[in-house]
Amino acid sequence: MTTAGLDLDLDYSPSSLVPDLDAHLARYAADSARARETLRVHRDVPCGPLPEQRIDLFPAAEPGAPLMVFVHGGYWQELSRSEAAFAAADFVAAGVSFAALGYGLAPRHRMRAITAMAADSVRRICAGRAGLPGAPSAVHLSGHSAGAHLVASALLDAAGWRAAGLDPAAEVASATLISGVYDLEPLTHTYVNDALGMDPAEAREVSPLRLLAAGAGGLPPLVIARGVRETGAFGRQQEVFAQAARAGGADVTELVVPGRHHFDLPFDLGEPATVLGAAVARRIRG
Repeated sequence: MTTAGLDLDLDYSPSSLVPDLDAHLARYAADSARARETLRVHRDVPCGPLPEQRIDLFPAAEPGAPLMVFVHGGYWQELSRSEAAFAAADFVAAGVSFAALGYGLAPRHRMRAITAMAADSVRRICAGRAGLPGAPSAVHLSGHSAGAHLVASALLDAAGWRAAGLDPAAEVASATLISGVYDLEPLTHTYVNDALGMDPAEAREVSPLRLLAAGAGGLPPLVIARGVRETGAFGRQQEVFAQAARAGGADVTELVVPGRHHFDLPFDLGEPATVLGAAVARRIRG
């Protein structure tokens, strides 16, 4: 590998700036397990025909509450919805239902299949929300890292929304994208692609930034956030995507959160006393 390749590997390695990564991953799992133990939860609710298309749904006390759907990270090859319910208690306490969404992982699934699977799940959740536990009144989306990419891809899958007879701008009340990657072409030159196996054509096809550039619309109000302690690649990815979303007419709140990095920022998602949580709460209140 060339020096340039090594530099790009480091730029797309968020853990390179986080000496205690394992502690954060352990907290994802522990807080999620505690939510399942202490809150009312409907596990393995189908949101598509594939076995990976499932949500764990934590309904708010009152029916008709808004629903926050969270899509986990892990570079499309690690973690699961089992570690993705860490924010459930915060949202339920605020009167908002919460769902952790699962999806198939690489290398078993290719990126085209992963993005299509997640997008299909999002559309089915939106279309069928009246039949979900708690009968949510509105759907809000959020995703971290790879999950932010999948949420953005789902929103910009214009053909999928048309085929379902749905308008994403009407179906999704807001979306929060945390520390995302929106142009996947650089990843084809990094260690991340060892499991993904993307060629340049596939990387372009599954890149939300390319879809925005091609004129895909339908974006709801967005919160696009990252920690201040992120690598340069994640900073550039956010800046370019936020600029493109604004140019496409989206209402964008862009945040660079002091004191936070790639792995601890998601814990703020449902905590209204934090910079990120306050912005998300404002979107949910409308």
